[in-house]
Amino acid sequence: MIESLLVANRGEIARRIIRTARRLGVRTIAVHSDVDADLPFVREADEAVGIGPANPAESYRNTEAILAAAKSTGAQAVHPGYGFLSENADFARTVASNGLVWVGPGADAITAMGDKINARNLMAAAGVPVAPGSPDPAGSAEAALAAAEKVGFPVMVKASAGGGGMGMAVAEDADGLVREYEKVRVFAERMFGDGGVLIERYFPRVRHVEVQILGLADGRVVALSERECSVQRRNQKLVEEAPSPAVTPELRERMLDAAVRAGEAVGYRNAGTVECLLDPATGEFFFLEMNTRLQVEHPITELIHGMDLVEAQLRIAAGQEVKIGSVQSRHAIELRINAEDPKRFFPGPGKITTWVEPEGEGIRVDSGYAEGTTVSQNYDSLMAKLIVFGSNRDEVLQKARIAVDAFKIVGPKNNLPFFAELLENPEFRSGDYDTGIVARMRNGRM
Repeated sequence: MIESLLVANRGEIARRIIRTARRLGVRTIAVHSDVDADLPFVREADEAVGIGPANPAESYRNTEAILAAAKSTGAQAVHPGYGFLSENADFARTVASNGLVWVGPGADAITAMGDKINARNLMAAAGVPVAPGSPDPAGSAEAALAAAEKVGFPVMVKASAGGGGMGMAVAEDADGLVREYEKVRVFAERMFGDGGVLIERYFPRVRHVEVQILGLADGRVVALSERECSVQRRNQKLVEEAPSPAVTPELRERMLDAAVRAGEAVGYRNAGTVECLLDPATGEFFFLEMNTRLQVEHPITELIHGMDLVEAQLRIAAGQEVKIGSVQSRHAIELRINAEDPKRFFPGPGKITTWVEPEGEGIRVDSGYAEGTTVSQNYDSLMAKLIVFGSNRDEVLQKARIAVDAFKIVGPKNNLPFFAELLENPEFRSGDYDTGIVARMRNGRM
């Protein structure tokens, strides 16, 4: 096993990685920006190194500062968590070239999956279903219009180099496409340094279902099970559950098989996720993207399989065997507790004056903050993940409703009231919902 691990991240995911590493006897090193010095993950690591000011470009995305911290502390390996540098192929290569173990997929796999058009074409060649769309980037509005004519309106306009729901827009007609194309192109150029745009068919009613894969040290790729991620605001996930209420045993078998083919197509190693769009009317599913890292929502898969995915990541990186847990008769739901307005979902950072987490059987909280700490405007608004599990979905929904009421946060704004509303919503409770559920709740159209 790896002896010392630098966690190149912050907040709840850094804390989560440190917890497993400590259980395995691995010495942990945290890196932190100036404004994060008092957060729990810094205190819980065996060693901590300040790497710069609040601006992520000068701290958590600062490759030189992170590598200097690894060198000064004698770290053997680097775990990137999610976000920041986790899907940066250049960073993965640099870590490896400096003699450190990279806890993640190889840089070539990250590169292959980092461009949506390239990923889409690779998946199609591997026999993975892909949605109708353009095989090449649309280099102009005219090219986008030509692609849309072949695909058929409405279309999704997507940043080729984007991810995590960023750089996406829907165009209902030609005028809308010209307008959204330019917006997405400019956004993609600014955010990702790549203005490539993909045109793909838009499905008005669709579910977002993903499959957890592990590329093992012996070269095999295995698919664990699926997660439902359709409760979203502005294409950003708010709630995930496993198993998906929409997936039948026959559909599950097809999705898991496609996910394995996707991983094999790029020689995948370590943890990854194959994200798909599912048409509930036809049962057809289409490849959306592959996230070449650990997902925010990984805990619900852990609970369904009775295994620790961070431990699996570390064992794979160390060349060790991983015991794959079989699917258990459980259901799990994760609620992302964000520092944001529960109505419009605008960020609302601030100092936490009260923080009381719910407790009890079947309740797990992965948090990045505590009473007296401050949620900074410089980072993602995620404060904690409330994970509830039990023997069936009805039981979990009941437990989740009680847990939401028991979670007390005073200071920053938070979206707990939204979850209280969602857990009473008939559409969500039925399990027959799609990615438009939040918009319908807010527009009063259910």
